[in-house]
Amino acid sequence: MQIGWMQFDSSVVLDGLKSLILLVSIVLTRTLVVRWISRNPTLSMEAKRRWVVTTRNSMVFVFLTGLVVIWAHELQAFAVSLVALAAALVLATKELILCWSGAALRVGSKVYAVGDRIQIAGYRGVVLDHDVFATKLLEIGPGQATHLYTGRVTSFPNSLLLTNALVRENPDQEYGLYTLIVPLKADEDWQKAERTLLAGAKAECGPFMEEAARHMKMLEQTNLLEAPSPEPRITIQLQEPGRVHLVLRFPAPDRGRSRVEQAILRRYLVDMAAS
Repeated sequence: MQIGWMQFDSSVVLDGLKSLILLVSIVLTRTLVVRWISRNPTLSMEAKRRWVVTTRNSMVFVFLTGLVVIWAHELQAFAVSLVALAAALVLATKELILCWSGAALRVGSKVYAVGDRIQIAGYRGVVLDHDVFATKLLEIGPGQATHLYTGRVTSFPNSLLLTNALVRENPDQEYGLYTLIVPLKADEDWQKAERTLLAGAKAECGPFMEEAARHMKMLEQTNLLEAPSPEPRITIQLQEPGRVHLVLRFPAPDRGRSRVEQAILRRYLVDMAAS
């Protein structure tokens, strides 16, 4: 290490000496040329001034070119050092750069705003705040099937927006279609359970069914797509042996989803127990 430093130091001293010699040579040359021009009786005063200016600019150009040639290897080493430093800075601030990029994506695409319910990479909740680094959520849970506030505040880095799909649970609409899963054993009377669950859903969703249908029609005209019917319906899934899942799709107000879901479940349980 010491030998390398001594070699570097001697190289810098040598280049400095060469630069000094170049400067002295150019100054002497310029002085001699200017003196010759000023003493030349064949030149007019205007021609003398033009030649003096030309000589000065030429000497400056020669001096700068000579410096570049003399210090070329040092400049190359300096440029490599700058590139290495820039690469190190990029690696050290990679997460920050990704967070800033995620924030730019959020602003440019308007993917969510304060008050939206979102879920991404296992995080789920209502957006409380966001900045260039992270987004703060009021957590909803537990799990993905419930809609209760847990009281906890979670934050996730904006870099997740670049690598994960984001789901907005309330995309600027008053009514939405939601699903509810009721698991049954295979030997249970699933047909009776299906009729009971569907009847409970129709009873609970009846008061706002017409308004939900009008809202779906407006979405269809606005987005130029065929909106699904808001009528409650049930599909059957066999996801594991010995189990039957009744998947209910029902309409609900955006701010009343949990209340409607709980009312349907309670009505279903009461009716099944009474029959």
